[in-house]
Amino acid sequence: MQIEITGHHVDITEALRDHVQNKFTRLKRHFDKVINVHVILTVEKKIQKAEATLHMSGNDVHADAESEDMYASVDAMIDKLDRQIVKHKEKMTEHR
Repeated sequence: MQIEITGHHVDITEALRDHVQNKFTRLKRHFDKVINVHVILTVEKKIQKAEATLHMSGNDVHADAESEDMYASVDAMIDKLDRQIVKHKEKMTEHR
């Protein structure tokens, strides 16, 4: 899985980059056919926003989350992606 992290109005520190990469390993446990991931971290006034697009075999999944803490935004975004990936995986196995 190739992870690309970009930041708008925020510097991507090593700690933030490591946090995002560690969280995406959780998604890899559920579905290992993810090709690449594009993560955008944005700061607008007091709102910290994290959004990601996963390109995987058969579908693209997008999720975003907002919070006052960037780490909390990343965690919420990963939870949303996790639910979507599990749903996508169930659809693939049911239709076969």
